[in-house]
Amino acid sequence: MKVSVCIGTKNEEKAIVGIIRDIRKAWKGAEIVVVDSSTDKTPSIARRLGARVIRQKPQGYGIALRAALLAAKGDILITTDCDGTYPMEKIPLMVSLIQSGYDVVSASRFKGKGRISSMPLLNQFGNRMFALLANILYGTSITDITTGMRAFRREVIHSFDWTENVGLSLELLFRPACAGFKIAEIPISYKPRLGDVKLNPFTGGLGMAKTLLKYRITPPKKRATA
Repeated sequence: MKVSVCIGTKNEEKAIVGIIRDIRKAWKGAEIVVVDSSTDKTPSIARRLGARVIRQKPQGYGIALRAALLAAKGDILITTDCDGTYPMEKIPLMVSLIQSGYDVVSASRFKGKGRISSMPLLNQFGNRMFALLANILYGTSITDITTGMRAFRREVIHSFDWTENVGLSLELLFRPACAGFKIAEIPISYKPRLGDVKLNPFTGGLGMAKTLLKYRITPPKKRATA
């Protein structure tokens, strides 16, 4: 099965080399799709290292990641952030679980863990609260709904019209869960980030809360098929 790794980037020249090399080390031959809106050398570095780079005007995290997912050619599509926080060495396990029958494999920073020292306490609290809220609203049993690292069977991504931007990380998990796709969570370690933080925790948190509440009022549906 062909594997594609999808990344949205904006001014990540400090991290992009390490991320791409870690992906290549974890899964030789993976397609790496980078949707980029940088003003630094991120896109040229990514191309030099063999990634497929799609340039896009700055429109936000979710729009960039959605474009990467829809452009990817793999049978298994993996998302990750370009800040060095997620362990690319987990890619083989995630692929194996998809091959064994799961539709989505989500990398949880909180599964079986206590406090994560590399994540600010405010972020920890917010992420746990969003998972709790999602579980209450949608009847799921998720420990980390805002994680940036997941693997999807291609069918899952092409079963929905993805609508969110800042809330896409949530939408990518609770909509497949509500639609009955088979989901697994695996515990991961979470590393200190490289580069600058780009998401304001307050405005980002508000956007995510709106995403969760919106779909509770208007239940999410799979895309109609002909």
